[in-house]
Amino acid sequence: MEEIVIADFLIVLYVFIRVLSMFVAAPVFSNTSIPPLGKIFLAMVIAYITFLTINKTNLVLDANLYSIAFNVIKEIITGYIMGFMLNFVFMAISYAGHFIGFNMGLMFAEVLNPFEETSGNIMGDVVYYGAIMIFILINGHHYLIQGVVASFSVVPIGKYAITQPLIDLLIKYSFSVFTIAIKIASPILVSFFLIHIAEGIIARVIPNIQVFFITQPLKIGVGLLLMVSLIPIYMYMIKILLQGYQDKLTEIINAMSV
Repeated sequence: MEEIVIADFLIVLYVFIRVLSMFVAAPVFSNTSIPPLGKIFLAMVIAYITFLTINKTNLVLDANLYSIAFNVIKEIITGYIMGFMLNFVFMAISYAGHFIGFNMGLMFAEVLNPFEETSGNIMGDVVYYGAIMIFILINGHHYLIQGVVASFSVVPIGKYAITQPLIDLLIKYSFSVFTIAIKIASPILVSFFLIHIAEGIIARVIPNIQVFFITQPLKIGVGLLLMVSLIPIYMYMIKILLQGYQDKLTEIINAMSV
């Protein structure tokens, strides 16, 4: 009876560690505005519910200290990878907003992004917060919880998660950050490229004119007008990107089991 109790406790502990590690790395859940005790309590509830649903018949867990420490480390890595992978999408969205703000001339208007705990221009934060709102509206937080719960059937407790296919996928997704950012920002980048060409022509034709002071209000006005007109397109693009995360999460989990 004592061995059964110890085995069940270890299973709940490992499940709790994986879920909590995912919360620490994933966007929204990792936000400092969410109290740590709230994250721990939510992770404990999910761990207990998951413990009641997973197949425990084939699990053989050693109760010695070295085995427990090694399995805890592996669960931390597994949960952290699943949570951190979503950051690639939000990094690309934030980077695209930074591109837009830079071209609008708002590089000096920096504000703090409390989600990433970094400073960026205003447009970058506007796009980032919009992505967070869309993420919640499409129940992206449910995808994360469903993914970490489903991972126990594909990557059993104590299984080594770092494989070559996993490393290849992480490299592939990290390289896509810049590509996604350019795709999101490209309509405004092209428009401002034409404005910059016009600035150069004016500066050559009328050397004494202060082009910067004349075109800066124009660039901000045009940028805001373009942002407002492109809101439906951006919402659709960000929604597709975030919904595609569910398929990427499935690929990541499957790669861990190879």
